Amino acid sequence: MNFHTVTRFAACALLALAPQAHAITTMPTSSSYTVTHNTEVAATPAAVFAALGEIDKWWSSDHTYSGKAQNLKIEMRGGGCFCETWEGGSVEHARVVAVLRDRLLRLEGGLGPLQDRAVTAILSFTITPAGDRTKLLVVYRIRAAEGALENTAEGVDRVIGEQVKRLTTFIERK
Repeated sequence: MNFHTVTRFAACALLALAPQAHAITTMPTSSSYTVTHNTEVAATPAAVFAALGEIDKWWSSDHTYSGKAQNLKIEMRGGGCFCETWEGGSVEHARVVAVLRDRLLRLEGGLGPLQDRAVTAILSFTITPAGDRTKLLVVYRIRAAEGALENTAEGVDRVIGEQVKRLTTFIERK
């Protein structure tokens, strides 16, 4: 076997071991893009929905202001807050705009560094039964003034993808 054959074989083997997930980022512009992550979880829709409400147990501490995911909470009701509170500070990451038990959680807000860019952003978690598994579709749509989103799509996609993986792992370990 030559080097290219071995490299292709190794790449195929790694892909076969990867969890079933699919990510798409629309063609980003300097003023809009959509990040989409689609996966399946070995759990019921009720378990997936319940896990969304336990954000302090699966969101990465690396993507918090306080450095501790345990300071996060999400109020699972329309008008609720996805907030972080610690001694000396607090942040509203997003506002809950829709909750349909076992089917949908939708948040409005620019996460992390998007917050000071005056964006309009909607993050939706759509839950669909799939036999003995559950499909989870996570879509983050971001719009802003021209130039405000320059060079942000890759980082946002990476962070949202990381959180989807952490959520999936948390659900399947319960």
